[in-house]
Amino acid sequence: MARIKLQYVNSFRDRHGRVRHYFRRPGSKGIALPGLPGSAEFIDAYQAALAGAAIPNRGEIGASRTTTGTINAAIVAYYGSDAFAKSLAPSTQAMRRAILERFRAQHGEKRIALLQPAHIVKLLEGTKPFAQKNWIKTLRGLMAFAVANRMRADDPTAGVKAIKVPKSSGHMTWLEPEVELYRSRHKIGSVARLALELMLNIAARREDAHLLGRQHIKDGKLVWRPKKTQRTTNKLLKVSILPEFQEALDAMPRADDALRFLTTDYGKAFKSAAAFGNKFADWCKAAGLKPFLCADGVTRNYRAHGLRKASLRALAHAGCTGSEMMEVSGHSSLAQLQVYLDEVEQERQADAAIEKLKASRTKKATPTYKPSDPDLQTGT
Repeated sequence: MARIKLQYVNSFRDRHGRVRHYFRRPGSKGIALPGLPGSAEFIDAYQAALAGAAIPNRGEIGASRTTTGTINAAIVAYYGSDAFAKSLAPSTQAMRRAILERFRAQHGEKRIALLQPAHIVKLLEGTKPFAQKNWIKTLRGLMAFAVANRMRADDPTAGVKAIKVPKSSGHMTWLEPEVELYRSRHKIGSVARLALELMLNIAARREDAHLLGRQHIKDGKLVWRPKKTQRTTNKLLKVSILPEFQEALDAMPRADDALRFLTTDYGKAFKSAAAFGNKFADWCKAAGLKPFLCADGVTRNYRAHGLRKASLRALAHAGCTGSEMMEVSGHSSLAQLQVYLDEVEQERQADAAIEKLKASRTKKATPTYKPSDPDLQTGT
């Protein structure tokens, strides 16, 4: 029988020859796990330790028993597997754990082998399309693990799709007027200006932009591995520095021990991509960038991710191919860039069509004379 290694669980044999099991997160004290691995007593204690709760005593075990073959047991095993603990990014783990805990709360004691597609469809009713996609991805990961470990024969999420809604326009794409308005408010020598020029230079995601520093400059290029692809392609990007970014960088005071281009008002590194994004939102508001009512009926504000889209749009309008754009932005698929190429092609063909229409009207407006016209006769 295959053995399932649970995350944070270490086992050892004590001086009396007895095997003991401890739950220990890095930097935390070990927690003894009672019973044999796989037993209800052991699983209950492991679940509590994983959730940060106190280990239930023997008198409380029956109240929250985890039975083999249930959804509860499958989720516990999934949390401890490489498929969850090592293959997924921490942010993805957090999102999926929240969904799985809600799923457990409602259906944990039910048999996982009896779960049917109709149950999944019923579970998704009343949730928003984006939430449905996250639920399907999360449950599909759990079911793939369950199938691989012979907890069930098939994947009940296969064929289940989220409802379709009109496509969102996403984050606001910055155009030239917005970029110039921001530049007029945030002058060269400010972190706010440096952030703008950095993201326009390399079409950066905010999770990469706030981590970059002078140590990433090599031979006049910014060299780094995008965080989003570190678990997949681990692609290395090398992008030449534009004059606008170099000018903004040269105007900044240089500290020999500084490892980030972008810092807080206190000269410290931003604690997270979200913290940097919130600060950038403040800079946008200070620049006078107003909310905008988009075609899909949603009012949006200008944000950092819109600069990534602006950079890609500029590359497309400069005549770059999709492959060339990928080497700047780090996208893993040409399909993700097609929207920008389509925009350029639409504009080019629309311009050509209007020019043809104007030429046609000019031609019709020009009078055409025949040799028999009286006004053209001579000697009269």
